[in-house]
Amino acid sequence: MQTDNSNITRNRLAWQCRRGMRELDVLLLGFLEQRYPQLGTGDIDSFTRLLEYPDNVLLEWLLGHMVPSDRDVAHIVQEIRHAAVS
Repeated sequence: MQTDNSNITRNRLAWQCRRGMRELDVLLLGFLEQRYPQLGTGDIDSFTRLLEYPDNVLLEWLLGHMVPSDRDVAHIVQEIRHAAVS
């Protein structure tokens, strides 16, 4: 049962990571594949909140042009950027 809920949640997040902007798709889906399984509950919540932001804001954050005011979201942005260069 737990695995089913985990798969449903992960599938929902994968759908939300598909933004229609190639750069965001690569960064977000790559992070979901590489790092999501190791995230703790707080980071999962922060990642979920991050996905609620509009594409233009996400792109600015992920390219390092702006920094989120929410420290937890800023942490996830750094994790995504780090995963992209790993």
